[in-house]
Amino acid sequence: MTLKYLITGATGGLGEQVLNYFRANVPASEYAAASSNPSNKARFEDRGIAFRHVNYDDEESLASGLRDVENLLFVSTNVFDNERRDRQHRRLIDAAKEAGVKQVWYTSLAFGGFSDDSKAAVQQVHLITEKLLKESGITYTSIREGVYTEAFPVFMNWYPSSKTITLPADGPIAYTLRTELGEATARLMIQGGRENETVLLTAEETITSKEVIDIINETTGRQVDFQIVSPEEYAQANAANDQGGKPKAFFEMVASWWEDIADGALQTTHPLMREVLGREPKGPRDALREILSKSRDYTWHQNYV
Repeated sequence: MTLKYLITGATGGLGEQVLNYFRANVPASEYAAASSNPSNKARFEDRGIAFRHVNYDDEESLASGLRDVENLLFVSTNVFDNERRDRQHRRLIDAAKEAGVKQVWYTSLAFGGFSDDSKAAVQQVHLITEKLLKESGITYTSIREGVYTEAFPVFMNWYPSSKTITLPADGPIAYTLRTELGEATARLMIQGGRENETVLLTAEETITSKEVIDIINETTGRQVDFQIVSPEEYAQANAANDQGGKPKAFFEMVASWWEDIADGALQTTHPLMREVLGREPKGPRDALREILSKSRDYTWHQNYV
């Protein structure tokens, strides 16, 4: 039996938001959730959601999990090891082609806007994956998702006890709420079309790190300072005292993000998200105030090893 939609990464942040929209708006017979862990089967089936085991490291699960799927939400894997991520993505694309998936909806990232010249390490695998999709002959849509507003602590290495934020550069970022990105991604899939296109989903407002710190101080009553240092000093200082236990290599990688951001890599906005949602997406200033008002000691899981 053909399955109209398969949502990978359904236990992760973005995939879960996509699944929530499907659950509320699409007949249960038309979609299924996928996870790399087969033990998650009961978690979904107990709620009346069909389940498929899809592990990007397991070719057998890919072959069986992608069988008879029309639209595949291909959520990029949540690892900072680019070589492993590249291998995982190649396996999934090969399996999707072999299984005859009609359209792949890939969750890319917004570094560089619509351009392909981002130098940020985090964007490199996305660019390679987009190239593989183009070369595969599969019908695809690459959704360049805005960076999550909720993830600002990992970009700035901010913790509730931080007294000073040290970065190697600053620049405007169109931070976008993950909850709204999930809804917009689901709506795009349901609308269909956009064959072999790259689209951009972002809020329509940007903010700098200096402004984020102003909001932290204003909302929580803190007095966090901000300083910009050389990339070498940044990696050394943050690694030496990082509460999350992240190594120096991580901060060296993040320095490449900030080099790109300073050059405007995350300042591009686009009205598509507003058009798809049918409303204005929440801008980063309002979203950050809301997040910090609800939780003065807000944290983000990727800031910890």
